[in-house]
Formats: sequence, structure tokens, C-alpha cells
Amino acid sequence: MKVGILKEANEARVSIIPDTVKKLVGLGHSCLVETGAGLESFSSDKDYKAAGAVVTDRKEVISTVDLLISITPIAPNELKNALSHLTQIALFEPFNAPDRIKNYAQAQHNAFSLDMIPRITIAQSMDVLSSMASIAGYKAVLLAANLIPSYFPMLSTAAGSIPPAKVLILGAGVAGLQAIATAKRLGAVVEASDVRAAAKEEVMSLGGKFIEVEGATDDKGAGGYAVEQSEDFKKRQQALVQAKAKKADVIITTAQLRGRPAPTLIPASTVNEMRAGSVIIDLAASTGGNCELSKDNETVNHNGVRIVGNSNLAALVSSDASSLFSRNIFNFLKHLTDKEGQFKFDMEDKITASALIVKDGKVLGN
Repeated sequence: MKVGILKEANEARVSIIPDTVKKLVGLGHSCLVETGAGLESFSSDKDYKAAGAVVTDRKEVISTVDLLISITPIAPNELKNALSHLTQIALFEPFNAPDRIKNYAQAQHNAFSLDMIPRITIAQSMDVLSSMASIAGYKAVLLAANLIPSYFPMLSTAAGSIPPAKVLILGAGVAGLQAIATAKRLGAVVEASDVRAAAKEEVMSLGGKFIEVEGATDDKGAGGYAVEQSEDFKKRQQALVQAKAKKADVIITTAQLRGRPAPTLIPASTVNEMRAGSVIIDLAASTGGNCELSKDNETVNHNGVRIVGNSNLAALVSSDASSLFSRNIFNFLKHLTDKEGQFKFDMEDKITASALIVKDGKVLGN
């Protein structure tokens, strides 16, 4: 196949790095890379050429390849000169943008959505959401440590002792667990809450204290996402969170519901009770936010409490994020293709059936 890699718009990462290009070429594929695609993730055009790629302009990449790989989906109007059998791989987010999927279907193309890869054991090496979430959890703690006007670790000096920072993490999935581990390494006292009972052991294994609210709905089939809870549970959870938030120096929120707005875990009334100088890092800001006062891609200062709405912190670690993303894609492609390097479109395979959202112009249900 001819594989195309594009420069992302408003995005520091790149979907495929030179090392992966070399592997793809080794499997018999040819790779076309848009000029400057990897510059913001510190992969030069020279690096891509050395790996065996042809570096050319965007128009040629889009119009000549069989497979187009990107992080953000390409605008439909850019695909008017693409080959009729084109297959795309990107983060299409079909639950959040169903109309966009219809536009791609009209072009009679095939599309695999990376966010639809099931979170099962066999697919772990392909799971870009988990890879990026781990980076986001790490970066969220570093960002918070940079913003709060105090130390993270306990400090003993001749002038007296400084107590450690108190960090509250809401949602103990991949991002939350990485945040716990990072905050503990920096010396903070860490508490974490999650609706999944299985998270308790994981939180405790990383040195965090698990905040348990009885009566949570635990849906093991939710693919790592939070699930909608009863009104009674949410009231009791909010009461406990508010009590903990009053004492927290940092709150990091990570809870998202697939295809639905993120649950509100920190209402404005809770923020009003927090100390000035406290920081909230909301990793669910793009889907409405876990904090009522969050604004996506903005930092809000509310009575001295800074609320950072950023669902794409992984892009701030562009080099390693691109490397992990690229490896995930390579593993995904190996799973999807036969020995000749052609797509199998095996609808009996759970990974294929979940991730394939458009086949020959037909929108598939997931």
C-alpha cells in the first residue's frame, strides 16, 4: 500500500514517526510524508527521507495514497481528489461527531476510528487513548505543581517544616493512575475517587488513599470510561468531594462518558469553598468538563482558584506522545492487514468490527 502521513493542523504531534516509517517500508509499503509533518515533534524531513519515505506536498499525499493516517480527521473538502478506495485512520470520535462521519461516507471511502478500538487485552498495544491518557495524567501533575504557590513534598528546614501538598484525583483510569503515581513521586499526599470498585486496589498499590462512595454502578463493559450514576450516588459523591476539595491544593479530574457530556464532579459551590491558590486540572474539558466552571482550552481564575481546561495535554509531550501513537498505529495496521499488506476487513474480528466505522461509503453501527 501507499501510506500517507500528514502534518496536523493545530497539533504538535505527528501520527507516524520515522522509526515506524522504516518498519512500514520494511513490510513492503511505500510512505509519503507531507513536508514539515514531524517538525513540532522533533522529526525532520531529513529523518523521514532516511527512513525511506518520500517527502512531498500535502496535495500529492492526499491524492495518491491508499491509506491516509492522521491524528485529527482530514476535512472532507480536502478529499475530493483522493483515490476512490482510500482508507483513513484517525480519531474520528463518531459518538461526538456523527454528522462528520456522514460526510466521509459520501466519498465512498473506508474509515477506522482509533478511539473505537476496544479496551481489551489483545488490543492494548493498539490503544492510543490509553497511551495518550497516561501522558496527560503525568503532565497534569507537573502543570499543577508549576501553578500552585507551594511545595509538593514536605520540606524540613531550620526555619520550620512545610507540609506536603494535598492532591485529589477524580477518576482512577489510565490518566488518573498515572497522575497518582507522579504526584506520589513528587511527595504529595494523594487521595483518589472512582466509581469502579476495581480501582480501589490499583489506587492503593500506587500509594494513594481511595475515597469510597457506596452504591456505585460498576459497568465492566464501558471500555475504561465512567458510567452514568444514580442521582442518589451523585449527591453523596458530591458531598464527599466537596469536603475533600476544601482541603485540597490540587484537584485533577479525568472522568468522561463515551458519547455523552462529562459528569459534573465539582460544582461552582465546591470551587467557592476551595482555598485561593488551589488548582484544578480538568482533563475532560473538551466534553463539557468535570468542573462546572471549566472552559475548554482556557484557564479560569475563580476567586484565586485556577481551573485549567485542557483535554490534550499529551500534545505538550509531543516527541514521546508521537512515538507511542505511532507504535499503536503500527500494531493496529499489522492486525488489520494480511501477509500481502492489504486490509482484511474481517468483521468477525472484534477489533476490526469496533474500529471500522465506514466501509465502502456505508456508515457502520458500533
